[in-house]
Amino acid sequence: MPSIRISSELKDQIYCVTCTVKNWYHLFDRHNRFHILEESFVYCQENKSLKIYAFVFMTNHFHFIGSADDLGAVLRDMKTFLSKAFKKSILSYEPQVLRIFEDNDKYQFWEKTNYPKLIETEGFFQQKVDYIHHNPVRKEYVHLPKDWRWSSASKIPSRIPLSVLGS
Repeated sequence: MPSIRISSELKDQIYCVTCTVKNWYHLFDRHNRFHILEESFVYCQENKSLKIYAFVFMTNHFHFIGSADDLGAVLRDMKTFLSKAFKKSILSYEPQVLRIFEDNDKYQFWEKTNYPKLIETEGFFQQKVDYIHHNPVRKEYVHLPKDWRWSSASKIPSRIPLSVLGS
């Protein structure tokens, strides 16, 4: 199946993006890996023009609604950084897990596509925010979206500042 990509003509628009760990392996929920994700998002906000409108980190994937001057390039750079950071973390804490991500003498931590969905209406934007925020509830990790620490719906302040639409 060909990879679904962000169009170069629409690279600066707002998208809902999903990034999934290869084989849906539960990688983020241990050894400070949620913090690695958070730091990567903060770095991209501060250095790569990334704006985040909503997000959720799950144990094997994350969703966010965001924009950047070139969102495709930001995603590429973010996933490259995260792959290196996760490899280092895995080697430190659970080296046997690294073989799950081997692919022809390289390591592949991500599924091939980000499933970018262009946000074209306020209604579609709100539908995606609701979907993102309710993801931990659907998985029965929490009863209410605000109780999931790794979400923009959380009552716990995140280091990831949210952007405001229209800014």
